[in-house]
Amino acid sequence: MEASVARNIAAEPQRRFEIDPAHLFDAHRRARSGPLALVGCWHSHPDGSPIPSHLDVEGVADRAWLWLIATHETIAGWQPASEGFQPVALVMRGL
Repeated sequence: MEASVARNIAAEPQRRFEIDPAHLFDAHRRARSGPLALVGCWHSHPDGSPIPSHLDVEGVADRAWLWLIATHETIAGWQPASEGFQPVALVMRGL
């Protein structure tokens, strides 16, 4: 398992996130060469809850991706659905 940190290129980075296309392109290229697969994205809601916002719903580009939303206290998993997001159970294991 691997996670990377992309630059947020959104016009209002305190309210939205937009993954740097160069970072995303590189992640797809690495996934094609294996053995890891690109399965989703993560971002934080540092001053909020780990529930997808209306801006998150608007930003879904790939409905197959898993979304992780982190706060200061927790991480929640979400799967895009026809009407927003559905929660995904996460199992935390020692790293």
